[in-house]
Amino acid sequence: MSFITKEKLFSKEWFFNYSVIIIGSFILAAGFVYFIDPHKIVPGGVYGIGIVVKNITADMMGGGIYVPFFKEPLFKDGLGIGFVGLILNIPLTILGIKILGPKFGIKTIIGFILTSLFIDYLDANFDGALVDDVLLSCVFGGVLIGFGLGLIFKSKATSGGSDIIAMIAAKYTRMSLGILLIVVDSTIVLLGLIVFKDWKIPLYSWIVIYITGKVIDATLEGISYDKALFIISDRYDEIRDKIINDLNRGGTLINGTGMYQGSDKKIIFTNVNRREQAILQDFIREADPNAFMTVIDAHEVIGNGFKPLKEE
Repeated sequence: MSFITKEKLFSKEWFFNYSVIIIGSFILAAGFVYFIDPHKIVPGGVYGIGIVVKNITADMMGGGIYVPFFKEPLFKDGLGIGFVGLILNIPLTILGIKILGPKFGIKTIIGFILTSLFIDYLDANFDGALVDDVLLSCVFGGVLIGFGLGLIFKSKATSGGSDIIAMIAAKYTRMSLGILLIVVDSTIVLLGLIVFKDWKIPLYSWIVIYITGKVIDATLEGISYDKALFIISDRYDEIRDKIINDLNRGGTLINGTGMYQGSDKKIIFTNVNRREQAILQDFIREADPNAFMTVIDAHEVIGNGFKPLKEE
């Protein structure tokens, strides 16, 4: 069974996904080069290993290696982060395909190749830190890395690296993939502690990992101001009319039973935006002060009146 999503060559979806991979790879690379690497932060993954290796080999490379189209010599400060990431990603991807099956398509391979090239190109043409404050670099670096990775994931590709190690470990253990990813990345973070011998390194690195994870989730799920409401009221008919006639929204009436008295209840389920929630909440406060309403952030509402279910 194949796990690889396929798009028609040169179709609108094909162009969109590959454009997103290119943009995401560049943003990811910029996060590492401009904010993370200058402060020797090690936020897990193969590029975290690349930062460690770069600093270990810094004194071994001499004047670096000159390559056409690059203003400065490559690897002048040690092996390139992108180069190390690429060297690690290739065998990991091959191993992942052999053990896990065809979960890693051409988009994943293109993604980590582009990221590696962008990292070493930007690094060869940039020196120093964009921001001297380490904490500020952690925040902006985590945001850029998370946004870049989120775009790559959104195009149905993966970042490779530690993800593949965690997937392989998950196959042979009973641990969840999320826990294993934390274990793998934390091990790499501790490697940075051993090499740099500075306790601030892992502490800053875990801040980057946390911010990266949150931004990935926000990128994938989207930032939505829509709300999901569950309303329990004896005057449900008035609330229903308000939703339908004034807010021009739909909803669902659910039959329920009260746990305390065992009486029959009507539960209104509906989705509204923030403004409509405030209007409805004020109405319910006047119509039935004893009503019960649960408000839930809806990351994505798909269907009539919101985001269309079918792609345009």
